[in-house]
Amino acid sequence: MTMFRSIATSFACASVLVAALALSACRTTPEAPPAAAKRPEPPAEEPRPAALEQGTVYFDFDSAVLRSDATGTLKKNADAMRGEPDAVVTLEGHCDERGSEEYNLALGERRAEAVRTYLVDLGISGSRLRVVSFGEAKPAVMGHDEAAWKWNRRVEAH
Repeated sequence: MTMFRSIATSFACASVLVAALALSACRTTPEAPPAAAKRPEPPAEEPRPAALEQGTVYFDFDSAVLRSDATGTLKKNADAMRGEPDAVVTLEGHCDERGSEEYNLALGERRAEAVRTYLVDLGISGSRLRVVSFGEAKPAVMGHDEAAWKWNRRVEAH
């Protein structure tokens, strides 16, 4: 009886070993997906007229108040928009990485709204200005110090 158990145990161990070897021979890296039908390329965006090149406005930490160096940039932006009366501009608010995602989205929106208000005060129709906040999601400069953060607290106009 003990000999039968010994043979059965050996057979079971050999079966497990064969199964383990069979599984280890399986491919561990996924195969490349089959070639999909080539998608048509989207049409290229029309080049933006040079007159609509818009400057970027920067902000102090935890602030949506326009700095004194922003007014000159915004006056140039308004002049460029006057030259293209049908153009609609999106004001993108951005933040550095400090603060929660919710807080930074709200701060980015307040920054973009501050720029929008200033441009409206300069005579640009509010219907030509769109506001969006990206919070900390699209940093201009990667880094975890003030040297990077100061470039990420901004509003870009596109």
